Amino acid sequence: MSRANLDKDPHEVAAMFDDVAGGYDRANSFMTFGFDRRWRTTTSRVLDAKRGEKVLDLAAGTGVSTAEYARGGAWCLAADFSLGMLRRGRHRGVPMVAADALQLPFADERFDAATISFGIRNFVDTKAALVEIARVVKPGGRLVILEASTPTFAPIRFVYRKFLVRAMTLLGRFTSSNPEAYSYLAESMVTWLDQRALAETMAAAGWEKVEWLNLTFGAVAIHRARKPSVNSVA
Repeated sequence: MSRANLDKDPHEVAAMFDDVAGGYDRANSFMTFGFDRRWRTTTSRVLDAKRGEKVLDLAAGTGVSTAEYARGGAWCLAADFSLGMLRRGRHRGVPMVAADALQLPFADERFDAATISFGIRNFVDTKAALVEIARVVKPGGRLVILEASTPTFAPIRFVYRKFLVRAMTLLGRFTSSNPEAYSYLAESMVTWLDQRALAETMAAAGWEKVEWLNLTFGAVAIHRARKPSVNSVA
């Protein structure tokens, strides 16, 4: 069984997700008490993908989020560097491709929007990935990120930081063939950027109109932004 470390070596992270692919979606629903479905639905509304648009769903895993975003008729592509996760989601009927967020195999300005759901904190270089994503999004295009964040209410924040790692590891023993992977996932959550820090990183990578929406007391947040249009760049 493989477990990544917080240095987030891409090969280790990919191997870890390959290892847990079989039960990943089921474990997520179990450990979030079903809130993962609500978070995806809200993210889909924020994304607001229209028929005829092309959407890149990065770090898409088994494509559960990709299928959600495609319901309105947009062409949505699931991209992930874990082949195990992609294979596990082939039944969803969405196009899939193996891809590294730091070196995307797409031409410039290919997509109308890009999304990342619970994946950006696993990238080895967050800012570099955001710059690379901007390259493949059209001017004026959208970026929507759903990710674990920092609870805004102090008592909840204390419990979150104090007990999350222990709770996720314990739950992982009942829901996953690799419970140690859930130790990493929990550690990556409690050490991840808070809402403002992620927004500032997005802005530093060239995205504009960055804003966020807290969900579930801020334990999860949706960030959205725009790539500058040609006129605003000029």
